Amino acid sequence: MVRVELHVHTRVSKDSLIRLDDLLKHCQKTGVDRVAITDHNRIEGALEGSKIAPEQVIVGEEIETTHGELIGYFMTEWVPPGFEPMEAIQRLRQQGAVISVPHPFDTIRSQHWSTQALMSILPHIDAIETFNARCMTASPNLHAAAFAREHGCLETVGSDAHSLYEVGRAILMMDDFTDAESFKKALINAHQKNKRSPAFVHLFSRYAVLYKKLAGIKT
Repeated sequence: MVRVELHVHTRVSKDSLIRLDDLLKHCQKTGVDRVAITDHNRIEGALEGSKIAPEQVIVGEEIETTHGELIGYFMTEWVPPGFEPMEAIQRLRQQGAVISVPHPFDTIRSQHWSTQALMSILPHIDAIETFNARCMTASPNLHAAAFAREHGCLETVGSDAHSLYEVGRAILMMDDFTDAESFKKALINAHQKNKRSPAFVHLFSRYAVLYKKLAGIKT
């Protein structure tokens, strides 16, 4: 069994300051065996991480579409933001990626899915993120879990970490895997170990945005 963290942002994202080397060391120290780097609308940090630690890093991206966000795993090419969901899904499928829908019902976020929009893409995705540690209340996660189980979807979870403090707060314990297909197979019997993050972690994101703005760092 391996401990897998599927939703982490690095300094490549506009709202995180996590350095790649710090993330990899932190995962080794805390026993996270695999980590998916899923920066907002960017993939270069994940690609760099995969070159440094190919056995540890899953190349991912959290992609903003016109109706909500998607996460691709085991990606090889960047998918730009702003596409209609099916266009983004098609581009992910062309590169053999696994597709999950993060925090689909968290209405506090600007990017969330209506049930109708989610139903329209359901036959074309692989999984639903049924626990996101950054949700402010339990309701969005409970809604996502009920939806996934009602429709027989595979489930992912993620810390949605924007700071090292958050990494590992939502973990899947699953059989080891080597590629997209074995990853999907391992998801079937994966076990979740989840803990919601305290509200103050959102300050880390706001600080990162402000720091980069004042420092003139473009992301």
